[in-house]
Amino acid sequence: MAQTVIRTDFKDLNLVKRGKVRDIYDLGDKLLMVATDRISAFDVIMPDPIPGKGKILTQISLFWFEIMESLLPHHLISGNVDNFPEICKPYTEILRDRSMLVKKAKPLPIECVVRGYISGSGWKDYQTNGSICGIKLPQGLKESDKLPEPLFTPSTKEEIGLHDVNIDSDTVIAKIGETLANKVRKLSFAIYEKGADLAYEKGIIIADTKFEFGLFENDLILIDEVLTPDSSRFWPRESYKPNGAQESFDKQYLRDYLISINWNKKPPGPSLSETIVINTRRKYLEALNQLTDASHGL
Repeated sequence: MAQTVIRTDFKDLNLVKRGKVRDIYDLGDKLLMVATDRISAFDVIMPDPIPGKGKILTQISLFWFEIMESLLPHHLISGNVDNFPEICKPYTEILRDRSMLVKKAKPLPIECVVRGYISGSGWKDYQTNGSICGIKLPQGLKESDKLPEPLFTPSTKEEIGLHDVNIDSDTVIAKIGETLANKVRKLSFAIYEKGADLAYEKGIIIADTKFEFGLFENDLILIDEVLTPDSSRFWPRESYKPNGAQESFDKQYLRDYLISINWNKKPPGPSLSETIVINTRRKYLEALNQLTDASHGL
């Protein structure tokens, strides 16, 4: 099994943020983003990592950043550790395949969520209100149905341990201005539709996802991760059948397990059995291999 990295502590580098998955270091004019093997569910970091998960997420993001270059610029400078600054050299083997050197953008204070299918919290909202995040939908939709058209349902971006809160378009405009709000909405749809079409050809349905954008030298760019099993709901196309929950290539498998043991969704997270860890890793790796048409020995 792959080498496991739960957290990094690079003494020569300036750690500026430890997120749910990524450790971020400030290299002066650039940032170093390191994807660890931590996994979170319901906004709580689990005590047990998924070996190699950070490498899998990084390789999927590198794949998508290249695909999306025709739509807008992104923050990626290099995913090749051999091209990183000299100060990173002592940590080469830890960084290899799980890190990105990126532009130092100013993140927008919103998460840009696009939903192409009705599932998860959107399905619960629809059952209660006939809508998702205030957007009225036709009657009679079934769980996991494809929506008549994708929905843009942005949310706040909260600190670790707090739940993101869905926000309406007026709140988005209040936070980032009307011009920027219109631009991120349009780009979110474009990225989702391009990604969903390509993934569908590869046998994966991207049911929903979230993007992050930032400003770099006054230009809007795509940042963080893109269309990974951590930020998206991935379903196998061949077994897709509406009117119920779907099999998945993402952390829904872990969420379902946590629901089955009646965990209260509050820290600390419960220990994960070896079976849960192995199966979660297998699903993530399968998504990478299927998307890239290659077998990755991560």
